[in-house]
Amino acid sequence: MKKNGIVHIGDTDMYYAAFGEGEKTLIVLPGLSDGLTTVKGKALLLAAPYKRFLRGYTVYMFSRKNKMPDGYSIADMADDQVKAMRNLGIGKACVLGVSQGGMIAQYMAIRHPEMVEKLILAVTAPGVNETIRNVVTGWIDMAKRDDHTALMVDTAERMYSKKYLDRNRRLFPLVARLTKPSSYERFYRNAYAILDFDAREELQSITAPTLIIAGSDDKTVGNDAALALKQGIAGSTLYVYDGLGHGLFEEAKDFYDRVFDFCEE
Repeated sequence: MKKNGIVHIGDTDMYYAAFGEGEKTLIVLPGLSDGLTTVKGKALLLAAPYKRFLRGYTVYMFSRKNKMPDGYSIADMADDQVKAMRNLGIGKACVLGVSQGGMIAQYMAIRHPEMVEKLILAVTAPGVNETIRNVVTGWIDMAKRDDHTALMVDTAERMYSKKYLDRNRRLFPLVARLTKPSSYERFYRNAYAILDFDAREELQSITAPTLIIAGSDDKTVGNDAALALKQGIAGSTLYVYDGLGHGLFEEAKDFYDRVFDFCEE
């Protein structure tokens, strides 16, 4: 089954892509890129890395809701994510949060522990550090200048390994031209929520078994973020990919196998 769906949340709605046939559930929350393009209509494309999940799990990848108010916070996003799950009849699930999605996942586990069976936090942080603030503020400035090429190139330069960049750098301007949104309003809402995020004092309340996945060269959230998560979440496990950074979920061939094995433990 591969399905493109929409679920109503209060006075708005939220896009999702679903794939798989299993009784178990994996929820996937993407990063700040969701502020530029949602998962709408992309179920077939997004399913590819989740091949091992498709028999035993139903995988749901959610975008943020379509109408986000001023001051919409990471905690608000977590509350709305749980509402979306309940509206779809989804109960307790494994939750994979990537980058900003990992921030949302933390608050899901903090505020709604009955909904999180296992927690996987990839290339994320428990709060805004200097690296995150500088990077996100820079991206907001590029969006305000309407320089989408600079935004996409800088994002890529901060995500990928030198090997990946050397192989693909020439494609980034073309990708930028094809992906420019009609408005950056959604991007701003997501980005400003990151700048106000801080869950460090609440991490001790996370009880779900937790796997933290990081790269040794993360130029987007910094290299200390994963250790801060590990120290804050009792009993959590940390795995670091040597030589990879914020885009390790695309570069590490065993990333999705690692997530699957943790969910199956």
